[in-house]
Amino acid sequence: MIREQSPLSSKSDTLPSVVSGASRGSASGFRIAPGRGANKVKGPAPHGRIAADRVLGHPWQVVLTVAIHLVVAPLFLSGESLFASTREESASPAESASLPRARSGHYTVAVARLGNDPGNARQSDLVRYLREFGPPPAGGESGKSLVEALAIEREVTPPSGGSEDNNIMAGHEKARELLEKTGADVLLWGKVVEEGEKTVLILRWTPAREAALREGGGGPEQGVLHSPSARELELPALVWDDLTPVLGLLVVSAGAELHAQDGRFSIDLRRSFTRRVESLLEGARDRWTPEVSPWVEVILVDALSLLSDQSGESRVLADSVRRYRNVLQRLAGGADHPVWAVTQNSLGTALLRLGELESGTARLEEAVQAFRAALGGRTRERTPLAWAATQNALGAALGMLGEREEGTARLEEAVKAYRAALQERTRERVPLDWAMTQNNLGIALGVLGEREEGTARLEEAVQAFRSVLLERTRERAPLAWAMTQNGLGNALKTLAEREEGTAHLEEAVEAFRAALQERTRERVPLDWGETQSNLGDALRMLGERGGGGEWLPMAIEAYRAALQERTRERVPLQWATTQNNLGNALGMLGDREGGSAYLKEAVKAYRAALQERTRERAPLDWAMTQSNLGNALRMLGQRENETARTMEAVEAFRAALLVRTRERFPLPWALTQNSLGNALLVLGAREEGTARLEEAVKAYRSSLLENTRERAPLDWAMTQSNLGNALRMLGQREKGTARLKEAVEACRAALQERTRERVPVEWAATQINLGIALEILGERESGTARLTWLPYWVFRSPPPRRNFMPGMGNCSPILCVLSSTRWKIS
Repeated sequence: MIREQSPLSSKSDTLPSVVSGASRGSASGFRIAPGRGANKVKGPAPHGRIAADRVLGHPWQVVLTVAIHLVVAPLFLSGESLFASTREESASPAESASLPRARSGHYTVAVARLGNDPGNARQSDLVRYLREFGPPPAGGESGKSLVEALAIEREVTPPSGGSEDNNIMAGHEKARELLEKTGADVLLWGKVVEEGEKTVLILRWTPAREAALREGGGGPEQGVLHSPSARELELPALVWDDLTPVLGLLVVSAGAELHAQDGRFSIDLRRSFTRRVESLLEGARDRWTPEVSPWVEVILVDALSLLSDQSGESRVLADSVRRYRNVLQRLAGGADHPVWAVTQNSLGTALLRLGELESGTARLEEAVQAFRAALGGRTRERTPLAWAATQNALGAALGMLGEREEGTARLEEAVKAYRAALQERTRERVPLDWAMTQNNLGIALGVLGEREEGTARLEEAVQAFRSVLLERTRERAPLAWAMTQNGLGNALKTLAEREEGTAHLEEAVEAFRAALQERTRERVPLDWGETQSNLGDALRMLGERGGGGEWLPMAIEAYRAALQERTRERVPLQWATTQNNLGNALGMLGDREGGSAYLKEAVKAYRAALQERTRERAPLDWAMTQSNLGNALRMLGQRENETARTMEAVEAFRAALLVRTRERFPLPWALTQNSLGNALLVLGAREEGTARLEEAVKAYRSSLLENTRERAPLDWAMTQSNLGNALRMLGQREKGTARLKEAVEACRAALQERTRERVPVEWAATQINLGIALEILGERESGTARLTWLPYWVFRSPPPRRNFMPGMGNCSPILCVLSSTRWKIS
């Protein structure tokens, strides 16, 4: 089951100043200041210019922190931005015709005419430098840069009246109008001023994608200063140190305009984004500063990881892990570098996704280590939301480990991590992140509920998923909504296993079918396959509970659909799980319809599952499938009257008991003991002597040590009924009445839970078994008390009634039902 990880970088991280020009401490000069609309300002902007000592460590902490956080949905449009495409309709033709347009396939920086810039000399210098940023990508058009620079023959002049803050806000609004008409990503604007003998260039920048700034709450007047010499005819190389963060922001803010679509399918947009960032990063490697380069590289790898998340390309994930580790090795200062914790978190997320696709636990263990390392730099006091994001991711890794290991310790740790995350991820503060962690908590509680007695954990899981759907609507985040519907269906299905009736199962089917409305094969093939498999489980369980005859064929259809995407090559363990569960549905259908065709298909499916479910790789699943295989072989042996098949069944059950020990797994051990008893009983009926029958009695009595009436009343009754059969057959072959009396006692015990109202078919079968035992006992005793008690329908069965055993022939159909089969889904 898929757990969700938080964005690979978080807006709550504390980032360094990434502008080396700020370290010079100049009091005036080249200035780059982020801006946004006046109606979106959350606090007053600082007045005047920002001195370098005030800027160091702060402005880019606000901008890049939020922007890097948002890149987890790197939905950079292939072509013109949404802002341009949606707003262009309102621009007048005359205005649009006089402005250049951004070309598709480029990051575009527009440079407006600067105030007091004779001959537009400084504007030309800026445009030229931008166009020289990196060579074109391999195969690209000769002479073209990776960055497109547009010279805008219009000047952005803020009004002179009012406060400086309001004037600058008005300037940003004018700049935004130009961005809408040109489709550029950012606009540089400002003026040239004379300060004594120096010429000072004061620039501001206005991004087209404001989501990063809006979320961060930083003021629009954050910036850096640089004072070039008035005697220099060209802009100094240091200008690159100032412009590089702007270009870095283009990379990270490219996903911001579609951030609201997180949870929607965007694989083509992600591919476009990763191609552009990779070209920009590699083509202009020598231009990036050591402060900026790690951030841009982490952003690129985050995008690649998320791309593989939807495409199912594990190769891309493995490459992402390698790239993250390369970044960590190159970071100067190691764990003290601010990007270190972010990269550790991203590395953990990539390892977690890779571990989900692979067998074993090595990748998951590495993911846990990476997340715990990230928490060393992401403290709750310093960066509460980033800390919560990593706690959420840590919970996901621990939960997945818990599913693959014995016991509940890892799962309890996962629940603890999720609940820690929810201390900061509140519904009021970050509703969608709160929903994500609630969803993951529901998954962990559901798995815990499977391993514990009772229904408390499962009911908590159902409640968690239903609360998530209050925020995760289909309209708002369709794929995330579908994921939660899938999780809700799983919790309801597991809850239904502990209860009678079909209400929760029908709700589960409804939830899975809802999920499939968005989890389509074309959009998210692996998720579609997972939900098809889960739907098959719920339909199979409905068929098991005596529903209409259509449930089992529908379950088989769902499993076979799932296997179209859940292939052995792609996801071997998930493929094996679906093969196991397909075998269950085929076995149940074969049990009901007679013949051997479905049972043979079931055996084939189980043996396929065991190719990946090995004892070394997945011992619990291996034991489960061995037990299921044993049931199918035992029934097939009865139908075909083949002792060899039944002997294979005995071997399969005994193999399962090597892992399913009483000490470690008492209830699975008890059920397997019951199944072993059934196979031995079939062999005992065909052989002379009593050795096999004695073994069967021993197996049933072992089962009843854990399979108690208080713990599992219907399973206890099933085993009591089977024990009665074995004792009755022993009694037939031995002298005296002791065994027969024990058989009568066992059948009457079973009828305390196998009531006519509750399980009518099983009640009738046990009544018949009781009647046969009483008939034989009556023949050996004087008087007619035993015989007069016999149910009337016993006499409707053709003789010889005493040979009641499936596969023995001459018995009515109902007598050929052995209370035995327990098909176990994964």
